[in-house]
Amino acid sequence: MRKRFIQINGKLVEYGAHVPARVAPDVMPDIKPYQSMITGEEIKSRSHHRDHLRQHGCQEVGNEVQAQLKAYDNLPDVAPQRRHELIRSQIDAMSDKQFRAALKRDIDRVKWNSRSD
Repeated sequence: MRKRFIQINGKLVEYGAHVPARVAPDVMPDIKPYQSMITGEEIKSRSHHRDHLRQHGCQEVGNEVQAQLKAYDNLPDVAPQRRHELIRSQIDAMSDKQFRAALKRDIDRVKWNSRSD
């Protein structure tokens, strides 16, 4: 196994060597009581929270990567050497109006992302 190092105060230290060994497992505390936005009742625990959401057909939304990746589900799986051909065929299938709109979107995106304030 390869050793990894990080720099702390100008000195190389083996990664993990500066962290003290844990003496007990990490335990996540229960949530603090809060008022439900659905019914107004007080939710007192994680299990109550899960049951409450399930009972009312709700779903908790957070920073799930899956939701962001759904946009890429319908993209074809193409070998790297065929990407050029795929892009060319997609551009050829566009009308002039669609191509100009896509080009404008890309130019605007580049302008927006390259601003230095």
